[in-house]
Amino acid sequence: MPAELETVTASNETTNAEKNDSNTLSVITWFSVGVAVAAVGIFVGRELRSRYKFKRRTPYDFYSNAGEYAAGEFGVGI
Repeated sequence: MPAELETVTASNETTNAEKNDSNTLSVITWFSVGVAVAAVGIFVGRELRSRYKFKRRTPYDFYSNAGEYAAGEFGVGI
């Protein structure tokens, strides 16, 4: 056990409160920066994929039903 007890003064309490506020703000700041970086990454990735797919079109992509692989009328019967 320590022989001397440290006395807590009002200035020490305000310093601790300021440290907690600063720590909270830094956590919020880094979290928001991370979310912004993720959003920009998703947007850029989507644009790059869209351009990649656009450059590799086939002649069949110009038809109106291109991309619809399931035929709903097949096997319906009379």
